Amino acid sequence: MVAVRRAIVPLLLAGALLLTGCEDEAPAAPAPAPVTTRTVTPAPTTVTSAPPPPPSPSSVTAPPPVAAGKVVVLDPGHNGGNGSHPAEINRQVPAGRGQTKPCNTTGTATNAGYPEHAFTWDVSQRVGQALAAKGIRVVYTRQNDTGVGPCVDQRAAIGNTANADAVVSIHADGSTAAGANGFHVAYSSPPLNAAQGAPSTRLAQTLRDTMRTGGFSTSNYIGGNGLSARADLGGLNLSTRPTVLVECGNMRNAAEAARMTSAEGRQQFASAITAAIEAYLAS
Repeated sequence: MVAVRRAIVPLLLAGALLLTGCEDEAPAAPAPAPVTTRTVTPAPTTVTSAPPPPPSPSSVTAPPPVAAGKVVVLDPGHNGGNGSHPAEINRQVPAGRGQTKPCNTTGTATNAGYPEHAFTWDVSQRVGQALAAKGIRVVYTRQNDTGVGPCVDQRAAIGNTANADAVVSIHADGSTAAGANGFHVAYSSPPLNAAQGAPSTRLAQTLRDTMRTGGFSTSNYIGGNGLSARADLGGLNLSTRPTVLVECGNMRNAAEAARMTSAEGRQQFASAITAAIEAYLAS
């Protein structure tokens, strides 16, 4: 038994040595190197302010148009409901110069039935939108094409109350005379106040000239040279502002009726009237 114990002891010692050699031991970390601290003083820096960049085009405020802030009253002739209210539109109202006239009328139409009130409403809307885009305040004598009136004396009062820089009444004629065609511009004559004098005459001439430039022919059956002096139109007589009435053409003339009926043609009328108003306000 003693011999066996003696043999086992060396074996146990050898196994212990072998187990000790199999363990993973992390290598000893090297001692950290000494840290040397150094204070660095930055060199002084000179900052030069760059000049401000030039303003971009979008930030530059353009001067307002010459006509900005002006007031224009547009008077589209007649109204879509006039025909169904004869008693209302036939009642007599003041028309200036001691006269009375019917409140309003139904207007005329092309031979195919396109009504004047629809033409004048469409053209006035096109003119008004173009003027408003230039900063001009636009006032309409009627707000739709389905109502009745207003009467001619009320229409004049709207322009007066608005203190309008220009009032333009937009119409179309309905002459059945053979070959009758062309536009004309009416103004109050003899004038009843200062605004009906030189300012209204100048507005009429400017509108006449601009429509000519726009490709429209002057009337061959009313007035002379595209102008018509009138003493019988209530909207002109009662106005205290520069006021004209333009008959854009003859709706009974086939060629002019075709132009008025088309959207392209109405835009041509509107462009000429707009240009005339702008030219008048800028002069």
